[in-house]
Amino acid sequence: MPDGHSVSAREIAHFDKLAATWWDASGSMRVLHAMNPLRTSWIEQRLEPLTQARGGPLSLLDIGCGAGLASEAFAKMGLNVLGLDASKEAIAAAAAHQEQAPLPATAGTLSYRAGSAEDLVSEGAQFDVVTALEVIEHVTDPQAFLKMLSTLTRPGGSVAISTLNRTLRSFTVAKVGAEYLARLLPVGTHDWRKFIRPDELSAMGRKAGLRMTDVAGMTFIPPRWRATRDTGVNYIAIFTRD
Repeated sequence: MPDGHSVSAREIAHFDKLAATWWDASGSMRVLHAMNPLRTSWIEQRLEPLTQARGGPLSLLDIGCGAGLASEAFAKMGLNVLGLDASKEAIAAAAAHQEQAPLPATAGTLSYRAGSAEDLVSEGAQFDVVTALEVIEHVTDPQAFLKMLSTLTRPGGSVAISTLNRTLRSFTVAKVGAEYLARLLPVGTHDWRKFIRPDELSAMGRKAGLRMTDVAGMTFIPPRWRATRDTGVNYIAIFTRD
């Protein structure tokens, strides 16, 4: 992987191996399937003022889209979506699923691209909304990554990030529990040392020209994931680009 790319070759190889099972709701990505309705609906609700201000469908870049779980959901909400991932295998799985299960006529547009955020920055691309869901904990330089997200967002646009807090509880629950005990995630999915606290994320956002406007915990309260005030393990945040 050339210098300057935000995701390491090791991370890409790890997710390449998972691509074939990404759309199996009971497989290795079942936690993402369960979380996806909460993540996408929470973001959609907070985009309503921007949609009204822009006067039409928003363009959305879904960075680290994997096989398109969130990308498809956003397109079904009427957004015009580009799903981007450095894993060619994941993008192939996303395109195959889109072909097998076409979007309804009421949906926005949806396209996929294998590549890096740096590629889009070099092209001068910008979007109304940029999302990076369960991505920042995998990048090589979170501060530089946030700067890229800001650069890729039109002024006044929104950036949404979901990730994991770096707490003792998240180590116990999300690393040891989810990967080694309950086997909810493949072993090696996360490096707890790369988890980011909400206050750290907010400070890094400010340095990148992004102002955090809302944050919520994501908590599994049977039978589904819910938005809560508990950010101790999983959380989601939305920013406005100045």
